[in-house]
Amino acid sequence: MTPLARVPAEPPYPEAERGRPEAQRLRPETGRLYPRAARLIRESRLSVALTGAGISTPSGIPDFRSPGSGLWEDVDPMEVATLSGFKENPQAFYDWIRPLARTIINAAPNPAHLALAELEARGFLRAVITQNIDLLHARAGSKKVLEVHGHIRRATCIRCYQAQPAAPYLARFIEDGGVPRCPGCGGVLKPDVILFGEQLPALVLDEARRLARHSELMIVAGSSLEVAPAADLPALTLASGGRLMIVNREPTSFDGQADVVIHDDVAIALPAILTEGLTGEARGG
Repeated sequence: MTPLARVPAEPPYPEAERGRPEAQRLRPETGRLYPRAARLIRESRLSVALTGAGISTPSGIPDFRSPGSGLWEDVDPMEVATLSGFKENPQAFYDWIRPLARTIINAAPNPAHLALAELEARGFLRAVITQNIDLLHARAGSKKVLEVHGHIRRATCIRCYQAQPAAPYLARFIEDGGVPRCPGCGGVLKPDVILFGEQLPALVLDEARRLARHSELMIVAGSSLEVAPAADLPALTLASGGRLMIVNREPTSFDGQADVVIHDDVAIALPAILTEGLTGEARGG
């Protein structure tokens, strides 16, 4: 993996400043944080990643709230993305999601997805917990992915509850814009994504919480940490004595509690952490 940023192998931090989050965050050169981030990963026996929409924006998938480009910019999410709204007017939901579905189908994993998959393959990362529905972590090669907001892999009929592989229905829907229908009963197919008013998948969320509690390090990548309950997971890691690393363009409410905070593009920072601090390293067993 070729890094997009090159920094010295070891930043010249005074020994007294090592381990002080505020000292790390205030360094003017973001690249100086990469070796510190690599050390946290190396020193942690169980690490997990928590990812949000910001990890997929370099793949061309818009996030929800960015001014001028966010998915909620021109629509009311309470009208198009609630379970009750879907049942009353599925066409409105599908009209809204059609451009996003086309973008997701055409998107490819970016260097941030690939970096997390490589960390897992080398034994440094136990799992990825993601708020995203785009399947890009799996396509990048990550093996254990907990999709707490669902996914577009399947669709379920809201009348007979039969599940169907979503791919052929998505392809047809993207082409003609029609509401996908159940082949058995003719009811409306809903993609297995979590809408407002729906419960998150209980087993997936329980596993995510268990991993958060047992992790020595949580790597937050591309998440504003504003949407609960996924946004509460870092607090579980901290409460159990674990540490946080945050890689996000904008500040989060957990920045002050993290050991390393990198306000930069995840597609630059995560590969650079691998290259600058973990080149050729793997964890056995």
